[in-house]
Amino acid sequence: MRNMTVEGNAGERNNGAQTVRRAGLHVPVLEDEVLSFFEPAPGFRCLDATLGLGGHSEALLRKARDAGVPDVQVLGVDRDAESLALAQIRLEAFAPAVHFRHSLFSECAGALADLGWDGADFVLADLGVSSLQLDCPERGFSMKADAPPDMRMDRSRGKSAADLINSLSARDLRGIIRDCGEEPLAGRIAGAISTARDEGRIRSARDLAGVVAGAYPPGRRAAARRHPAVRTFQALRMTVNDELDELRRFLRAATGLLRPGGRLLVIAFHSLEDRTVKHFFREQADGCRCPRDAPVCSCGLTATLRILTGKPVRPGASETAVNRRAASARLRVAERLGA
Repeated sequence: MRNMTVEGNAGERNNGAQTVRRAGLHVPVLEDEVLSFFEPAPGFRCLDATLGLGGHSEALLRKARDAGVPDVQVLGVDRDAESLALAQIRLEAFAPAVHFRHSLFSECAGALADLGWDGADFVLADLGVSSLQLDCPERGFSMKADAPPDMRMDRSRGKSAADLINSLSARDLRGIIRDCGEEPLAGRIAGAISTARDEGRIRSARDLAGVVAGAYPPGRRAAARRHPAVRTFQALRMTVNDELDELRRFLRAATGLLRPGGRLLVIAFHSLEDRTVKHFFREQADGCRCPRDAPVCSCGLTATLRILTGKPVRPGASETAVNRRAASARLRVAERLGA
């Protein structure tokens, strides 16, 4: 496997380090809670499937080092090449115990195989958009951005949100906003977007947010606790990045990679993601899929996971006071069964 490197001279690398400090050296979401499920042992292999700026990986490696277990290794995977390059700067002190892969997290099996790993003891996925992506205006994730609404986590492939807006019918847009954004006014919003794009009024993410807000009745707009465009932006971003199907593929792949006793941790930030994780964990913990009134199991399926969190773990008040983006985070954890 080729480890990613940050190209350029020392000055450029210093700029990269400053970017990491500005964008991500705050404590990662639910750090203490994640670490409470991490019990490092000699030879442990960990997969950080959504590396981002490396905050969780840094915490895992530091705990292993402080526990006197220096041979723990981490593989960091991310579809965002810019985040990966910055994470490498952040984690330089732990080389060669940390490895990097530019990839979809659903392709984690190939990433482990490239390293020669036969499995993993700890797998973590922190879903959704990162602070770096939100705070980078040209990426078009933020409703305040003057740049076109791109929203691709990997800018090297796929259609952007702007492409979808400019090519889909109002009916198709309504389906996306309704299903992925759980937006009750999906029809009104899709119609407003379709009209505005035909009139050339959507040139930036900020324009799009304004069109969505304008589709809300004044009373509901005034009473809304969040910006009216939050659900629409979520829906477009999830569609652009195929996030729910990616998550389902990842959960299947990660479960297959876990060694017996290995743990799978997933941090979700909205109900669609969390529901997908909850249902997958329950399905894998139940094993048998036969009807409940069947006298004998005929499917032959057995449980593969044991759920360690009956309810999702949420951040405390002290964490949300420092990082308001953590408020909706929900952590679920399961352990791989087997001899």
